[in-house]
Amino acid sequence: MNITMAIAQELENYSRNHPEEVLLVTTINDAEVEDQVMIFKGFSSSLMQPTDFNPDNPIFAADAKFVSLDRLQSPYNPSEPTYLEQNMSWAAMQQLLAES
Repeated sequence: MNITMAIAQELENYSRNHPEEVLLVTTINDAEVEDQVMIFKGFSSSLMQPTDFNPDNPIFAADAKFVSLDRLQSPYNPSEPTYLEQNMSWAAMQQLLAES
């Protein structure tokens, strides 16, 4: 499943409403290049690719396909992350989005 601008906005809205969480989305594109995007308090940033300084530009590549999503406790500490859920499917995240 490709990650559209609407999906990215849904995830950013979720993170804005749940500041106690950090979302880590793993994607892969058609060239088999993996990316990880961290979403926190409504802002997205790639951990593996350059992030455009303009927040109006999409963070996910046009051909980015959803691989998995991790929910982490905020504040995020990369050396000792606290996972709330790991390797969530898109269906599981959709359910969480619908509930909130």
